[in-house]
Amino acid sequence: MLVEIAKPIAFLLCMVSLCALFFTAFLAPASDLQQRILDSLEMLVLAGGISLVSGLIFRDSAPEHSADDARLAATLPIQVFCWATGAMFILFIVSWYLETHCIFYRDIRW
Repeated sequence: MLVEIAKPIAFLLCMVSLCALFFTAFLAPASDLQQRILDSLEMLVLAGGISLVSGLIFRDSAPEHSADDARLAATLPIQVFCWATGAMFILFIVSWYLETHCIFYRDIRW
């Protein structure tokens, strides 16, 4: 019974940590690129730890397999973490490229 209550709470914490990672990587004001990368890596480690604990909770409550047979990578929190961090990594690289190589405005002052 306690595991059924812990699963949604753990998944919600996993999603909140991924939202915090997105905010840190893209929306938080940082002084430079290096500071933004360091802050994002700190949040990535925190989100990974929360997702790992959530995955362990999901794996241990799986009824169809024993806890030893179930794979941790097949749990929902770990899959969401992998897909979200992969997408954020690609978006981060694209935003870094666009920030350094493209100009999206035209200065029309005389």
